[in-house]
Amino acid sequence: MRAAIIAAALSCGLAQGATAQCRQALALGLDVSGSVDLREYRLQLDGLVAALNDPAVMQVLLAQPGAPVSLLVYEWSGPDDQVVLVPWTAITDHDDLRDISLTLAQAERRVTTPGTALGTAMQFGATVLAVQSRCWKRTLDISGDGKSNQGPRPRDVRDKVATGDITINGLVIGADAPAYGDRRQSDIGELSSYFRAEVIAGPEAFVQTALGFEDYQAAMTQKLLRELSVLAIGALQ
Repeated sequence: MRAAIIAAALSCGLAQGATAQCRQALALGLDVSGSVDLREYRLQLDGLVAALNDPAVMQVLLAQPGAPVSLLVYEWSGPDDQVVLVPWTAITDHDDLRDISLTLAQAERRVTTPGTALGTAMQFGATVLAVQSRCWKRTLDISGDGKSNQGPRPRDVRDKVATGDITINGLVIGADAPAYGDRRQSDIGELSSYFRAEVIAGPEAFVQTALGFEDYQAAMTQKLLRELSVLAIGALQ
């Protein structure tokens, strides 16, 4: 099943890569492990839709229709549980964004395998990005709310991926506001340090933080602008 999903994503990427230039390939990996409940799942998916349709993000995405950003979105949890929600899609106009948004809005929470296989999720992202060699820049964007506890160590995967020209950024999601007390700042600081040490790699790689799933939309919007704006502005000049 996993092999078929990867093959479908790769074939779509090959077909698009052969027909058009691409200024950036961006693969978004969303954490849907057991720690993510249905409410948090919807906040994550709906937050991504809102971020992609933010006016500033849309302006950057659509800045160069002749050399578009190509986007792929996938979910990840355990070692054998990575599913592509949006295959490689070149964003050339508002209709492309509308179709991506509709697909994400209609996605339903699956029953996923237990565990947080962050290293495997990174391997999957690097695999789907490998076919986008015609793109000027390739970026893997991993969201997560916890440390890896299954599969290969993220650091080992990162060190292999970092030998190429793929940048890996992280979006760390902290706990939602508790009923009493508040350790969210210290907790998210620890997880951010883990992502910096184990996950991110490549030129100008960074970690964005969301203080709970309620903050996911704002964090993803900032992250997309940071990932996309420099390249778009440079190309326009």
